[in-house]
Order: sequence, then C-alpha cells, then structure tokens
Amino acid sequence: MDLGMMGIWSLAFTHGDRAEARDAAAELEELGYGAIWLGGSPGGNPRGDLVAAAEVLAATSRVTVATGCVSIWDRTPDQLAANYHALPQQHRTRLLVGLGVSHAEIAGRYREPYHALRSYLDALDAVAPPLPSTARIIGAHGPQMTRLAAARSTGVHPYLVSPAHTVWARSMLGDGPLLALEQTVILHTDAEAARAQARAMLAPYLTLRNYRSAWLRGGFTAEDLSDGGSDRLIDELFAWGKPDEIAARLTDHRRAGADHIAVQVVTDNPGTFARQAWRDLAPALLSPSDARDAHRAGAPGPPVDR
Repeated sequence: MDLGMMGIWSLAFTHGDRAEARDAAAELEELGYGAIWLGGSPGGNPRGDLVAAAEVLAATSRVTVATGCVSIWDRTPDQLAANYHALPQQHRTRLLVGLGVSHAEIAGRYREPYHALRSYLDALDAVAPPLPSTARIIGAHGPQMTRLAAARSTGVHPYLVSPAHTVWARSMLGDGPLLALEQTVILHTDAEAARAQARAMLAPYLTLRNYRSAWLRGGFTAEDLSDGGSDRLIDELFAWGKPDEIAARLTDHRRAGADHIAVQVVTDNPGTFARQAWRDLAPALLSPSDARDAHRAGAPGPPVDR
C-alpha cells in the first residue's frame, strides 16, 4: 500500500457535505497527494467507522484512504472486520484502517489502554476472515503503544508531534514499520495571528491527559502546556507561514525518519474542506513526479479550478 510522501488529513471527509467530500477527494488525487486521511474527532465519526472511507474510495482510483483513527471503544472487532470485508476487494487494497484508544475524558468505557488495544488486535486476528495487520495502523505516542504497533500493524500514526518526537519514534520502530505522522499547518505569515489560530485549535487537546503526558515525555514543561501553550510548544507542533516555508518545516520530519506526512490545514469548522489551501500547498509539498504519476494513473475528477 503506497501512501506516497504527502497526504491530506481532514475532518471534513467525515463531518462535511458528502457530495463535496467525493469531489474534493477526486481533486486531491488529481493534484498528486498520496493519501487522504479521514479525521475521526472531535466527537467521533458521524459517518460511521468505514462509511466515509467507502465513499472516498468509490470517488477515487489510486489514492490510499486511511482512517485517523477508529476508536476501539466504538466498534467490536468482529463488527469492524465485517465492515472492512464488506467493501469491494479493489477498495480494500487502498484502505488503511487507523486504530486508536481515544481518551479517558472522551470514551466512557476507557480502561487500561495498552491491554485493551492488545486484546482488540488479538480479536481482529481471530475473526474469520481477519482484518490483516498490513491493513491497520495504530495511533501511538508512548513507548508501549509504539512497540505494540510495530509488532502488530503496519506502523504508527502519531498526531500533534514535534520533529524531536519523530526522531524518537523512528528509533523505537526501527527501519521496517511505517511512520506516518499528522502535521497541522496554518497558511499565515504573521506570527501572532498564526499562533492565535494554533492555540484555538490546540485548546481541547491541552485538556487530554494522554497528549499532555506525551508532550511532557518529549521535553516540554508544564509551563509550555499552560495558558494556551507557549510559543515554543506552538512552533514545534504547528508549521505556519507561506507554502514553501511550511514545506521546509516538513523536511525536518522527513530527515528525522518520517515515511509519510498527513497535512492538516487548520479550519474554523470541522466540516470545511480547505480546498484552496490544498491547491496552494501542492506545488511546494509534492514533487513533479507525484503530479506526473497522478495524471499517468488517470485519476478521475473535475478540472482543478484555480
């Protein structure tokens, strides 16, 4: 399953208009992005775990579609495996099922996350037919979860992380497993305005113990996590500026060992498709070969309105 180096991560594919979701997916494929990540929070995925994925897969022919992430508390393993195998085989070859343990503050049944995830993966392996390990990726940040992901899935999909975390994650994973991280970006050149937008987006995550613990393990201090986040925290977790400046920041993750970067453009509403921003970023983020490969593959979709 080829994700390419760059993909787009967006809540709009699960929270936005369905017709536009299909149209936007086809355009992203035409632009040359290698993967479309379907955001699963806040408030879960109102389209169901794989319903939105099925729609995006049907609207495209080449791009990988990934969930980021399905909560293990929302579907039993046999239900998730059944939903996966209900898809046409040609769609399953392009579907990467991201799994996560969510958060105690969100999931009512949250308990012993490491053991719960390990048991969930055991059950996925035992279902007939199983959801194969090569078709799943784990939303992991800590050492136990990262080791489990390396052993039981195709790799890890960390969210809101710094380049230093990417260095650490690669060292934990070794050379084989996939490191496909999410990178939040803001197309704004004014530092004060960009950081204000970043803090608005970051606010709910600062209340979640799992994220706070991960950031503290990564070298940030309690002061960095207070008052909406320090400038240091914001500038490490977010890439902002012009498209070429954002591309330069993403190079830090690539040099640190990232195999794939899922770019999330900050929007005011989770249902907003940041289509103009995706177009503006494409020339800076994608190599000429990405665009050539997209058109050579005959990706469907309307002409890009620039």
